[in-house]
Amino acid sequence: MEQSKIWLSSPHMGGGEMKYIQDAFAENWVAPLGPNVNGLEHDLEEFLNEDIYVAALSSGTAAIHLSLILLDVKPGDFVICQSLTFSASANPIVYMGATPIFVDSEKDTWNLCPNAVEDAIKFGISKGKKPKAIIAVALYGMPYKADEIKAISEKYDIPVIEDSAEALGSMYKNQKCGTFGDLAVLSFNGNKIITTSGGGALILKDKAFKKKAVFLSTQAKDDAPHYEHTNIGYNYRMSNICAGIGRGQMEVLPQRVEQRRANHRFYAELFKDFQGFALHAEPNSDYYSNHWLSVVCVDSACGITPEAVRLAAQKENIETRPIWKPMHLQPVFKNSLYFGSDLAEKCFETGLCLPSGSNLTENDFARISHLFAEIFSLS
Repeated sequence: MEQSKIWLSSPHMGGGEMKYIQDAFAENWVAPLGPNVNGLEHDLEEFLNEDIYVAALSSGTAAIHLSLILLDVKPGDFVICQSLTFSASANPIVYMGATPIFVDSEKDTWNLCPNAVEDAIKFGISKGKKPKAIIAVALYGMPYKADEIKAISEKYDIPVIEDSAEALGSMYKNQKCGTFGDLAVLSFNGNKIITTSGGGALILKDKAFKKKAVFLSTQAKDDAPHYEHTNIGYNYRMSNICAGIGRGQMEVLPQRVEQRRANHRFYAELFKDFQGFALHAEPNSDYYSNHWLSVVCVDSACGITPEAVRLAAQKENIETRPIWKPMHLQPVFKNSLYFGSDLAEKCFETGLCLPSGSNLTENDFARISHLFAEIFSLS
């Protein structure tokens, strides 16, 4: 009999979600907006604990798109984006008719390489088009080098859009991810550390910016008794039902972070005696990752490849996946500009995402341990 599937990262309900959903039904707040939307925004503002404002949206992708609109990105403008990321970080640049410039990662965090970012900026300036924004990703929950990227941002007066879609609960120097950029993005997709089924949030440092973001995300309806529109709007606001799920999930967020970090510790122990398997980890105590996904790099010199590990896991009904394929290698971006070396490519060639859900059971861990014992015996 086939064993149950161990997923990479599945939703994990805490039990409190139904209260907020039932309240929405009881009060007939089933239409978009309502008390849960306001409540979730407040919960996030309290959790992030900085001088910020939150707008709850339909997705993290919508939040990036609105960020670019708020920063007045126009067709033909350059926008710098980390190459080693999911396509949702980059696609909104194209929505705007702007031109992405992809940059390599650095070895410590796998996030934006400051040297490559500066090279990309100098290139844009040489063409008479200083980049309009820098999209900085906290990959798999690992904070990027916020101090160095901020210094570059201030040196050239280019705002940072912090893509913390994967990093809610992570910190850099005890400051929460989602509070470093001029604007920041969260995702509550079903596979994230907490979920609203689908959904995301835009984090802003200016109340007027939040008002404009909410205006644009609700079809840009002007203040008039009839339907008047002087701006193009978007249907990007989160629903009250989805926000109710999010309110319940916020109640268990600290536990979810600790459970994911415990998964990472499990893998660290599992791989400690095998030099060909290197777990991606915080470079020093400045970094505190939620370890949304635990990622291992497999050195084929040890006699096994990441793909062989993936196939062995698949045979045991255990989901693993290659890490994000860099954007500059994607067919859709094949003609895009790229600055850096080949670190992002090497990460892609060797990296494998491991089951990292906060709902993994002792039996799941035993099966994963058994799988790798078999793999190690072949290496």
